[in-house]
Amino acid sequence: MRDSVDRHVEVWSKELDWMDPVKEAIFARLAILARHASQARRATLDADGLRNWQYKVLLTLRRLGPPYTGSPSLLADHLGLTRGALSARLAPLEEAGLLVRTHEDGDRRRVRVRLTDAGHAAFERQFSAEEEGEIALLSALTAAERLTLADLLRKLVVATESQTAGQAAPAPRRSSSAGS
Repeated sequence: MRDSVDRHVEVWSKELDWMDPVKEAIFARLAILARHASQARRATLDADGLRNWQYKVLLTLRRLGPPYTGSPSLLADHLGLTRGALSARLAPLEEAGLLVRTHEDGDRRRVRVRLTDAGHAAFERQFSAEEEGEIALLSALTAAERLTLADLLRKLVVATESQTAGQAAPAPRRSSSAGS
């Protein structure tokens, strides 16, 4: 069985004799699968009227577990956003009835964000649709092949995460007006 990547590798192997064809085949196939998954997610979101950032907020609340509530600072940390950017994202979701912001025990300074029933349903629809598409994609593999693929990808992720965890953050740049 041949695919478009086999043809791609054949062409480039002739042009670039130093290229590792196995490496090229792996990364080209990963890119095709990532693009397919991204397009499928976008199509599912479009059909449900959600945007990716909205889904990520709902997903983050859902991931917190019952009662699907968190503080804005916790949500901002999980989403990698500033509090101001998060607030701008919460407002339209609240207007759409997908979440509510409440004050904790009458203290106006302590805000909680909670997933509503409508937000829960929107998340479920999106996640279920993605699940169906991913299962369809993996249907070309046997159960044993899926486990093997998952194990091999885990090995790559562990290696990548351990490399990036060991790298120091870049040193802050000094401005030209720094003291001398």
